[in-house]
Amino acid sequence: MAAKPIREIDLYPPIKALLEGQGYEVKGEVGDADVVAVRGDEDPVIIELKTGVSLALFHQAIERQSVTDAVYVAVPRQTGAAAYKALLNNTKLCRRLGLGLITVRMKDGFTEIHLDPAPYRPRKSKDKKERLLKEFARRVGDPNNGGGAKRTGLITAYRQDALRCLKLLAENGPTKASEVAKATEVENARRIMADDHYGWFEREAVGIYTLTPVGQQALAEYAQELKNLSAPV
Repeated sequence: MAAKPIREIDLYPPIKALLEGQGYEVKGEVGDADVVAVRGDEDPVIIELKTGVSLALFHQAIERQSVTDAVYVAVPRQTGAAAYKALLNNTKLCRRLGLGLITVRMKDGFTEIHLDPAPYRPRKSKDKKERLLKEFARRVGDPNNGGGAKRTGLITAYRQDALRCLKLLAENGPTKASEVAKATEVENARRIMADDHYGWFEREAVGIYTLTPVGQQALAEYAQELKNLSAPV
């Protein structure tokens, strides 16, 4: 027998009970709000109910913030790893929007407040900012279309350095790592070839590197980028 579909009104009784347990007077469908709770002279609390997280839910909740800062969204609690990850992401989003988040376990009506509304104060990461600007400065030209490149195929500054090593080995054959570093001005050439993240390089003798068959193929695959790297700045 198929499970009975969850309705928004199924969320109301446990949400009402939760708020009444905290001393609020609760009424449903007041104005445009799904649930309104009032306690003494405090600002009203508004809860928007939905059977699942959606953009429309957040739009409605943000609209309610023109009435009060105490706005929550309430949705059924799901189970499983994917649902747990989604809950974490939705909590982060609610925090950024200044919204509260409540879930309801439909089998027994258990309600849980995961987040209370509060002004969002983003914490900046100095390290991330420095890495971003360093990558921007080191990268030659603008080889990627914003939003269009697969993350695994991005032309990063690291890949450009590897391409410089690739080009030199293609032109000179097996070469000492120190000579590759000097000729290409890639200081970490030895580490790039030794780590061989792309499968392009192999060590022929101590300190000497050459190209693999995959590296030979990369010459054609990255022909345009190799040309760009050779062009005068």
